[in-house]
Amino acid sequence: MSAPILQLTDVKTHFPIHEGFLIKRHSGTVKAVDGVSLALGQGEVLGLVGESGCGKSTLARAILQLVPTTAGTIVLEGKNLTSGSANEILAARRNLQMVFQDPYASLNPRMTVFDALAEPLRVHKVCPRADIPARIAELMTLVGLAPRFMQKYPHEFSGGQRQRIAIARALALQPRVIIADEPVSALDVSIQAQILNLLASLVKKMGLSLIFIAHDLSVVKHISDRIAVMYLGKIVELGPAIDVIEHPQHPYTRALISAIPTPNPDVERARQRIVLAGDPPSPVNPPSGCAFHPRCAYTQEKCKALVPPLVATTAHREVACVRFGEI
Repeated sequence: MSAPILQLTDVKTHFPIHEGFLIKRHSGTVKAVDGVSLALGQGEVLGLVGESGCGKSTLARAILQLVPTTAGTIVLEGKNLTSGSANEILAARRNLQMVFQDPYASLNPRMTVFDALAEPLRVHKVCPRADIPARIAELMTLVGLAPRFMQKYPHEFSGGQRQRIAIARALALQPRVIIADEPVSALDVSIQAQILNLLASLVKKMGLSLIFIAHDLSVVKHISDRIAVMYLGKIVELGPAIDVIEHPQHPYTRALISAIPTPNPDVERARQRIVLAGDPPSPVNPPSGCAFHPRCAYTQEKCKALVPPLVATTAHREVACVRFGEI
């Protein structure tokens, strides 16, 4: 990979829990993101997967500084966002944009498509006011929508069309990096493929770097160059998409891949599903040692005591498992 355009080093986002009405006391901490290190290359698509509640969306918001980071650094093109001023973060967001999960909630129902797409152009003053209509028409054409719809409101569009509008809004400032937080999970299956193909074509056409967040590996494998698997606030496996899908190394990754449905009914009936015991632990009180050990079929005593670091197993693979090589 070339020099990373986005570099995360030991990023943590913890939320304190307070109890009491008049006198508040600290009763615990939610460790939503607990030491994530990642690098995103120019023009690369990085898939970030994991169960609901593992910290994927919190990490995305921490990268954009929509939620504060407790520790660690986030560097975008050499600029440290975690120590930047409000004006510096605002300027950095021209090159760092986000597509949210729910197109029904991420668009203001009182703003027309024109107003929604014009807002970032006006805030960042990237083009003269007289050129804004032409720029919006260009953006709508880019995402497969007719410019004649720019005076309509979000409720007049389908879910897939609304997500196209959200993508156009993210592209308005011509960013270098886009974070897509489960952008197809709220859409019909037939529409999901269209949005995935649109994102893939935009990455190639515009040279974008993309972090694609999902909990479904069958979606991620079609668009990603690399895949990072997240569990309880930590990255447990990282590597090229094909390698991770075909040769998973962490027991949690194996369980996720076993849940991917196969279109061939004979193969689906014959294959063995890995069913994890219990529910994911609470990020308020994570288990000692490896956070996955209460649900792992290969647990030993050392798994309960040692916190496995993310270490390289080959030139392009990393895994966090104290028993790697024994499984």
